[in-house]
Amino acid sequence: MVDLTRNGRLLFGGDYNPEQWPEEIWLEDIRLMKQAKVTTATLGIFSWSSLEPREGVYAFEWLDRAIDLLWANDISVVLATPTASPPPWFTKAHPEAMPVTRAGVRLVHGSRDTYNPAALAYREAARRITRAIGDRYGHHPALQGWHVHNEYGSVSYGPAVDEAFRRWLRERYIDLAALNRAWYTAFWSQGYGDWDEILAPQQTQYLSNPAHELDFKRFSAELLLDCYREQIAILRETSPDVPLTTNFILSTWLNYNHWELAAASDFVSIDFYLDADGVEGAAHAAFGADQARSFAQGRPWLLMEQAANATVKPGRIVAKPRGEILRTTAQHIAYGSQGALFFQWRAGLGGSEAFHSTMVPHVGEDSRVFREVVELGAFIDQLGDLSLEPAGRVNGRRVAIVWDIDSWWATESSSLPSDRFNFQAAVRRVHRALWFLGIGVDFVRPQDDLSGYSLLLIPSQLVATPEQATNVRRFVADGGEAVVWYFSGTFDANLQIIPGGYSGMFAETLGIRVEELLPLADGESVQLDNGAIGTVWSESVQLRGAEPWAHYTTGFARGGPAVTHNAVGSGHAYYVSTELDDAALTALLVMVLAEAGVEPDARGAGGGLEAVRRRAGDHSYLFLINHGNEDRWSTAFGTDLLTGSTYEGSVLVVAGAILVIRESINN
Repeated sequence: MVDLTRNGRLLFGGDYNPEQWPEEIWLEDIRLMKQAKVTTATLGIFSWSSLEPREGVYAFEWLDRAIDLLWANDISVVLATPTASPPPWFTKAHPEAMPVTRAGVRLVHGSRDTYNPAALAYREAARRITRAIGDRYGHHPALQGWHVHNEYGSVSYGPAVDEAFRRWLRERYIDLAALNRAWYTAFWSQGYGDWDEILAPQQTQYLSNPAHELDFKRFSAELLLDCYREQIAILRETSPDVPLTTNFILSTWLNYNHWELAAASDFVSIDFYLDADGVEGAAHAAFGADQARSFAQGRPWLLMEQAANATVKPGRIVAKPRGEILRTTAQHIAYGSQGALFFQWRAGLGGSEAFHSTMVPHVGEDSRVFREVVELGAFIDQLGDLSLEPAGRVNGRRVAIVWDIDSWWATESSSLPSDRFNFQAAVRRVHRALWFLGIGVDFVRPQDDLSGYSLLLIPSQLVATPEQATNVRRFVADGGEAVVWYFSGTFDANLQIIPGGYSGMFAETLGIRVEELLPLADGESVQLDNGAIGTVWSESVQLRGAEPWAHYTTGFARGGPAVTHNAVGSGHAYYVSTELDDAALTALLVMVLAEAGVEPDARGAGGGLEAVRRRAGDHSYLFLINHGNEDRWSTAFGTDLLTGSTYEGSVLVVAGAILVIRESINN
């Protein structure tokens, strides 16, 4: 198990850019960091031009001084490889390494991420700067971890990508006949007779081939993984004992495979920026934290970036309410994060992100934001017990939601019967409903071992394999409860439709046959006989062993089943053929949770009162966080790490409060 912590301290700090400031400001930064009890600084993320101002000419002296200054003041360093932002000299020398858009336009320098991940010159330059940094700092005592690249996600087109894509396809399909079958190229005269005829799916006359598109997304994700692995191999040589990671941007970037990047990392790190305030923001934060913890699959994870004082909303940046930075950070630590870092430490005076949220704003230390940062540092300093091994474990969850990257990629296809189909939104909506019920979840892949769960939820998993379908059926037959949402299992791994009925891959387990798809227009809805309202989608469903749970009373499918229930072995499988309104979705989940015997971790949890148990050492710690505006009651037995108060039963959690209770009775 990788240990990220040092001297019994969780990580606290943020992205630090000393190259942007005169050195007298560095001393001011150290004073403020110590005041805020900062333990960790992340350096070098976008510093390539400062570290290598000319090809092969390095300027490490400023970074030497910065790292030594931090370490002399008991602040550790997470050091980045700066490969997300090549310098101007590189892009001038290698225009072929610039990204190419889907429309075939080669971009020019002037922003971050200006590189083509398939370009040999970029890959060589990235390896060279990684080697130079690894050789120089790999054994520095301040080095706490490697931060490889930044937010992988760049996708490019053009000749270099076409060539790499063809190599990938040859390895995947071996011969063209297999590729032509998988891509269904007999349609629209797209049959390929030579590998060199295949290009990445750039802008074309009309609709592109969805199987071609899906394979390109798979290829692009593996291309980024290859870039990551090249740097990993170098850093393993230079510093084999230093843990490394790359930061995911959650939960909206889909150009990489979360599971595979996580598996290549020593610890998972995420960048998470709220899209709402208050209780809804807390639900969003829980979604990201559950994803990070699940992707880690037992390894440590870390909140690498968050915003200290702002929420980005369409068209504007909105200040966070007082106390929200503390509650959001406490959430992530409750869910297992080994600390909390921010982007960034000090607000820059210029550049494209001059108004990005920071720990030290433009106005300086005499500010609400910095005072809350100091308060947060004191809070994290009180949680030293949570760094004990095995740290970061959250009590076993009995509910799982399927997160399948192929299905997310598939929903990007323009050939679906509705443009309102959204995998990520569907998953998040189910997670949100469970969070408001006080139920914690894991995310899983459909092929994972499901035996430890009582309830499996499958929202909009378009793509499924026979092996995955068998795994789901086995789970249900062995006594599990499952809920499958509309259109799931309609396609195989090549985006070819399973004949005989939609949702065909799961049809046997569900005991249904979907005869006709009936998408709903914006503003259109259908009613069910249990009072529920459906939007977005409806279907003509036939029973093949299942029993109806609710019927349509309006719409094209009037009189037919809308939600069904099928007994399989010792368990049950439900099918939901429409987008239920919030109340109906909650009612359905309450019922299946009861059937599965799943209850919240603590009395009173839900509706904005969050209860999460985290394990560290030999103890369990109950986090009670009240995100709402009303006082709430719960139950606890133990001592609050923050106040020293002891609880032996009922506990009042006032609005906005956080309790971290070291339990006297381990759970």
